[in-house]
Amino acid sequence: METYRTPDDRFAGLADLPAGTTWEPSYADVTDPDGGMLRMAYVDVRPDGWREDATTVLMLHGEPTWSYLYRHVAAEVAATGVRCVVPDLIGFGRSDKPVSSRDHSYQRHVDWTRELVLDRLGLGGPGAGELTLLGQDWGGLIGLRLVAEHPDRFSRVVAANTGLPTGDVDMPEVWWQFRAAVEKAEVLDVGRLVASGCARGLDAGVRAAYDAPFPTEESKAGPRAMPSLVPTRPHDPSTEANRAAWAGLGEWRAPFLTAFGDSDPITGAMAPVLQRHVPGAAGREHPTLERAGHFLQEDDGAELGRIVAAFVRTVTP
Repeated sequence: METYRTPDDRFAGLADLPAGTTWEPSYADVTDPDGGMLRMAYVDVRPDGWREDATTVLMLHGEPTWSYLYRHVAAEVAATGVRCVVPDLIGFGRSDKPVSSRDHSYQRHVDWTRELVLDRLGLGGPGAGELTLLGQDWGGLIGLRLVAEHPDRFSRVVAANTGLPTGDVDMPEVWWQFRAAVEKAEVLDVGRLVASGCARGLDAGVRAAYDAPFPTEESKAGPRAMPSLVPTRPHDPSTEANRAAWAGLGEWRAPFLTAFGDSDPITGAMAPVLQRHVPGAAGREHPTLERAGHFLQEDDGAELGRIVAAFVRTVTP
């Protein structure tokens, strides 16, 4: 597997970091299908006095962003004494980037993330504290699979502008337009894609931070591949695994919260579906963030952080 590793200097001087935040990475190796190793990055935000058996929130990003997306969310959550672990998916951020789209598959991304989170970091395992998932976009497509397949490792879930498609229901037209734009672009403008998913706009410095991981076209194989990996037909390679995950989520009675933006035409319809299907979502007030688009972490990351922190602090598994 041929890979690209973004030079560290591309991440110097990141804009709009919360006060006292450095967004410095840690790294662990995960296994590629050929038995080699890929370096996977994550930011580990540990509050003062953190202990190994304390609560952790796992924050998973999606397409075409990276862990930087969660900087304001993590600042709010960590301020309440909760650890935040924020990975970069393989192909994104500071993680290694397979340069062929054929090296990306839905199952591989689930497996890579599982290896990092559950095996290398041991989150939610013996001696570790409670683990809460916060997943948005592909962070939910991957994270909800992990929750359904390893329910004993997770104590809570916050689903934010995400879903778990099986291909049994067609994707919205705006998503098909997005997929076509990614497939046809001779030069993929990642910062522009992120800006188009924000209801409140995105300034130049933040757009540059989303461009930073991808200085060459070959480095963008991950963002180019991900739309084509979403199950869109009933016989998609990932359909059966996602149907099984839906069945698992239908038995999930631990706390489950949806926190969606009010201006996301791609995933907005999924909030009530998740609320009806997951037993742990019943009887809760599920917040909707105002003037928040698909990337609600950019539009109102601090508010999303406060919602997650309150959910972790006040809702007992």
